[in-house]
Amino acid sequence: MLFNSFEFLLAFLPITLIVYFVFIQTGNISASRYWLFFASLFFYSWWNPVYLPLILGSIVFNYSIGKQLNSSRPVSFKKKMLWLGIIINVGMLIYFKYCNFFIDNLNLFIDDKIFLAQIVLPLGISFFTFQQVSYIVDSYNHKAKDYDFLSYSLVVTFFPHLIAGPIVQYRDVIPQFDARENLKFNAFNFSKGLYVFFIGLTKKVIIADSFAVLANNGYADTSSLNLLDSWITSLAYSFQLYFDFSGYSDMAIGLALLFNINIAINFNSPYRALNIQDFWRRWHITLSAFLRDYVYIPLGGNRLGEFSTLKNLMLTFIIGGLWHGAGWTFVFWGFLHGFGQVVFKLWQKTAIKMPDWLAWAITFLYVNLAWVFFRAASWSQAIQLVEGMLGIRGTGTLHSNVFTDVFLAPLLLIGVLLLFYKNSVELAQEFKTDRKHLAYLIFLALAGILFMNSITANDFLYFDF
Repeated sequence: MLFNSFEFLLAFLPITLIVYFVFIQTGNISASRYWLFFASLFFYSWWNPVYLPLILGSIVFNYSIGKQLNSSRPVSFKKKMLWLGIIINVGMLIYFKYCNFFIDNLNLFIDDKIFLAQIVLPLGISFFTFQQVSYIVDSYNHKAKDYDFLSYSLVVTFFPHLIAGPIVQYRDVIPQFDARENLKFNAFNFSKGLYVFFIGLTKKVIIADSFAVLANNGYADTSSLNLLDSWITSLAYSFQLYFDFSGYSDMAIGLALLFNINIAINFNSPYRALNIQDFWRRWHITLSAFLRDYVYIPLGGNRLGEFSTLKNLMLTFIIGGLWHGAGWTFVFWGFLHGFGQVVFKLWQKTAIKMPDWLAWAITFLYVNLAWVFFRAASWSQAIQLVEGMLGIRGTGTLHSNVFTDVFLAPLLLIGVLLLFYKNSVELAQEFKTDRKHLAYLIFLALAGILFMNSITANDFLYFDF
């Protein structure tokens, strides 16, 4: 079930909200949680109920591991349980996400080919697996409490963030479900939640899906793109990805707020960043925090000297690239960002101050180049587009009839908005229940709903990761 669908907006969401608050209003707090848990499972299984046992099994397993880690058992036993939990979780992720990738690469070196039926990636497995790994690690490090099963399950399955994040921390969310002030309908939170949700919806269905037309047409024939075509294609995908995923995150944050739950922001104008480190403090913020806390720091962080710090940065981003997809282009994308972090660290040692406009241009162009490998379906497709961006196939005029002034003008406009206009975080902070914001809300809702059934409508990009 998509956030940008009529069955979600007109059926699932209102029914879920009404029943949830009716239970709360009548004092049936436990019933309200069970209702939200089962509603979230229904939301998850809408695509394919076959994988419902997978997420339920994952929840039961990780909760059981957490119970052991929160017990008074010996440290040696807990360490074994921690490794068991990590191995099972990562093993499950490897099987569903990387098994075919490993076999395809192995077949390149052996005569007797190995054939395996294509494994369908369960929806949201990367997100709910990472989230539960964080729980068992925090339990081992005495940072997570011994929560009851319903509270734990509800945080994992809470439908606003279940499919594509943001990645939430149990210690941040569970106390909000318990807080007395949240156990009632809050008109301000509800209004603000709708406002943020419809900001995200318009970003997705109007802006992101429009840029998708440019990106998809360009990537469909990379071998014939000239300089101008190639840059339009690469920039279109950079904007599509940002507005698609940040739009999803806005919708998730807005939906959670309808239930009086605040979840972490995931984007903060990343294309305004002045260096690659700043970019990752603004882009997919919850994933950046996860990689820092559960990959970079366990690898040694910056505690073991400069060379080790740079090595750990590189490894962290390569792992982050592989997490996004089972392909060498994703690994290379991670490598590019790791390499950028290393270069930035070394550049800082020179104490040379770069003008902000130049720092921004270098950062944005580098990120845009890296997105080519993130988007490309193959290594050859990525190389062809990069060659086009370098002008190897000429500068020429626009190659395709989809690259028209109708699209170029919005491209320039969106670029200006990215740099100078307030982002959704800033807009949410300024929200008030006044006539001006009511008018904005009505406009956003009408615009988003009218475009939901447009011919350019696409699924969310991060559903693939």
